[in-house]
Amino acid sequence: MVQRREEVARESVRKRLTAQDWADAALSAMGQGGLAAVAIEPLAARLGTTKGSFYWHFSNRESLIEAALDRWEEKSTESIIAGLASEPDPATRLRRLFSEASERAAQDPLEVSLPASVGHPRVAAVLHRVTERRVGYLAQLFVELGFTPDEARRRALLAYTGYLGHTQLAHAVPETLPAGEDGRRYLDSVLDTLMTAAPHS
Repeated sequence: MVQRREEVARESVRKRLTAQDWADAALSAMGQGGLAAVAIEPLAARLGTTKGSFYWHFSNRESLIEAALDRWEEKSTESIIAGLASEPDPATRLRRLFSEASERAAQDPLEVSLPASVGHPRVAAVLHRVTERRVGYLAQLFVELGFTPDEARRRALLAYTGYLGHTQLAHAVPETLPAGEDGRRYLDSVLDTLMTAAPHS
């Protein structure tokens, strides 16, 4: 009788799993072991379900990878940008963006592991979209700060490459980066430099 109740409980969990649950599990696997770690049976075991649950939501592994990458794009880029929309001051938005994005990226191995899988066409496509979206948003902020579109684009690229380098260090050799209040002051100094207009010659 007890065994039967446990089986019913497991079935209930399986039925409640959504495509998003599978996508999140795939993202977690990617962060730990790259695209090769996205395998249906191990993911099913991690989720406490069967392959049947997977095929209820997805036709094949590639469709899961696509859903997982879309989910990463939404969580790592669009939701962050949306969360800044209510802040009217572009300088404050820029500082909040760097603070929040850097904190998230330090905990998200995908910011480092996904570029290593750029040979996969779906990964290449999402990295292209995300990069253009992020740099474009940064450029928009610099335009709002008074820079010309060309200069805003240059500063956006510099800011983004700085972010990527900071993220790489945060995962590979975190002890090289200042922590706590020193880390916040360091990021502020970087942003102060980026937001300072070049002297006219």
